[in-house]
Amino acid sequence: MTITQTVEIPNDRRRITIEVPPEIPAGRTILTFTPASTGTMPAKEADSTPLPGGNARTVEEALQMAAEKAADPNRKPISRLFGKHKGILGGDGVAYQRAIRDEWD
Repeated sequence: MTITQTVEIPNDRRRITIEVPPEIPAGRTILTFTPASTGTMPAKEADSTPLPGGNARTVEEALQMAAEKAADPNRKPISRLFGKHKGILGGDGVAYQRAIRDEWD
């Protein structure tokens, strides 16, 4: 589990308060400190970088985008491609797989 929290380092560098969420179990933990200037992309660059499948920033946005794609009346079902490609070796894929398995002991 990874929890990210941005904190301000005081000038004396003596005391930092970290609020630990209740879902983190008590016990030994490894903390990693990464300066924000080198550990993350600048906000301007992160906004322009496209994510796979779109630019959803949250799970809710991604689910909404997926629902919109599914509701598209021009969307063609993948089932239209069933049986269209004969495979790399040609012929029935199931028959090929059975022939390969028949070679095993």
